[in-house]
Amino acid sequence: MAVTDDRPVVVTGASGFVGGALVRRLQREGVPVRAVVRTHGRGGPEALVGPALGPEADWSRLLAGAGAVVHAAAHVHVEAADTGAARLAFRRANVEGTRSLAQQAADAGVRRFVFISSIGVNGRRTKHPFTEDDAPAPEGPYADSKLEAERALCEVAQRAGMEWVVIRPPLVYGPAAPGNFARLVRWVARGVPLPLGAVRNRRTLVAIDNLTDLVLTCLRSDSAANEVFLAGDAESLSTPDLLRIVAKAQGRTARLVPVPPVLLRAAAVLIGRLADAERLCGDLEVDIGKACRVLHWTPPLSAREALRRAVTETAP
Repeated sequence: MAVTDDRPVVVTGASGFVGGALVRRLQREGVPVRAVVRTHGRGGPEALVGPALGPEADWSRLLAGAGAVVHAAAHVHVEAADTGAARLAFRRANVEGTRSLAQQAADAGVRRFVFISSIGVNGRRTKHPFTEDDAPAPEGPYADSKLEAERALCEVAQRAGMEWVVIRPPLVYGPAAPGNFARLVRWVARGVPLPLGAVRNRRTLVAIDNLTDLVLTCLRSDSAANEVFLAGDAESLSTPDLLRIVAKAQGRTARLVPVPPVLLRAAAVLIGRLADAERLCGDLEVDIGKACRVLHWTPPLSAREALRRAVTETAP
């Protein structure tokens, strides 16, 4: 199995929220780790500075003697215009950068390459929970690049005989989580009235502890080889339920105003924020049944307990 010997696991993106949490989890498990960051002083005193993602990057020094790679680094999604320049930047870092890293990993004798992709490869909204068997339906340059990167990895790995694993998480949350989750927590903490009381959606998130547990399982399990897995908590929540749980953890009551979702979407269109409205009002459910069946994996934390910890605990 990939991480039961003395060969280290290389983790890219180790200064990021997911990569950093994974490094700490592997260290607690006694797994030798090479934490790779882009800037000196980030990711802890033992972190190693790696190259920028791209086709010319030289990873040989960092991959020498490694048993596995977890590729969590990426040119990340930002609210930017879908321009040719944006697509070129995503493709260069996420597609060609992943292809180059995978090829060099195979050349270095790495046994298993775990790629942290995105549920955006499946799409932005669901009529039924996403599964691994659904046809990809990415929207936008970031999700497109993640799908292309998955395919590049599979192509390289199959040609070289290296095992690959793809994990597609939805929104990841936890103590000190960045982005949309952090904004929701701040809104609730400030007592901001939120026009979401009439929303009846279902969304799957994934706690950082649940995601890192799945990654560790994929490193250890022979059954994970050459498979795609969707990540998620065991239960989905509506946006109002999520806000109520967050508010309770803060010792507050969520101030939810019952505005019809159709009006929220119409207002969002007028101000150019439809994507934000969809994230708050739309459905995006993930079926984690394959990971549970194939890997005999169960998320260690319930969504409610993980949300409580995300609000009340401090990131290590």
